[in-house]
Amino acid sequence: MNMYASDHTFAICAYGESPYLEECVKSLAAQTVPSEVFIATSTDCTFIRNIAERYDLDVLVNPNGPGICEDWNFAVKNASKRYVTIAHQDDTYEPDYCRKMLLAGEKYNDLLIYFTNYGEIRRDTIVDDDRLLSVKRRLLKPLTNPNKRRSAKAQRSVLRFGSSICCPSVTLDTNNIPLPLFTNEMKSNLDWQAWERLTHTQGAFYYDPTILMHHRIHDGSETSRLIKDDTRTKEDLAMLEKFWPVPLAKIINMFYRKGQHSNSLREAGRN
Repeated sequence: MNMYASDHTFAICAYGESPYLEECVKSLAAQTVPSEVFIATSTDCTFIRNIAERYDLDVLVNPNGPGICEDWNFAVKNASKRYVTIAHQDDTYEPDYCRKMLLAGEKYNDLLIYFTNYGEIRRDTIVDDDRLLSVKRRLLKPLTNPNKRRSAKAQRSVLRFGSSICCPSVTLDTNNIPLPLFTNEMKSNLDWQAWERLTHTQGAFYYDPTILMHHRIHDGSETSRLIKDDTRTKEDLAMLEKFWPVPLAKIINMFYRKGQHSNSLREAGRN
């Protein structure tokens, strides 16, 4: 593998004036294998432009936004490399993320998605282990077995109780997946819906159990907003019904709803 010219793009989806955007950019600049990096936004502003200029990054403005679906598809469409990571503006990536992703890509010509274990950032503190993270890791354990990475049954098993795949940890192999990948039927569960769709496509889900990125939990995030207005609960039920009979899906969703509200609780330090 050529460690100096990666076949990978980090497309940073930026919205508004996030105080965490520069930290995200710095983590991508620190990768041990350099990648193409650009900022995609539907809210062009001086704040984003200044950070982009500081790090010599292009800013591509989505004329069809704002909207999560439109922004994500726009970011993927404008990446020039085979492998694309939609980097969320509030999150950070460990220096070896790109290198390890490329090694996985070398092993699997039919790779659909590569994704990793992750920790959280709460009130600027790194948290790499708690009850919810442990549950997600247990759900993902089947995909640590190389013999199960191409198994639709194993792929679906890690999604049937919720989206245990951390969206910003995912790299798409655009050679092997249908594009555009995301649809605007949902506001919150676009990623869960996309991964479920990919279980019907022949290919590999490669889960790397190493913590290679950190997802920021804060009250201003889109996820937290959607949880508060109950959009997330309705969409969770719609997704669970893809895996379970309706009565069972409703029971699971009752428990799942309680877990989702931990986003705001964890941000407040009440986990």
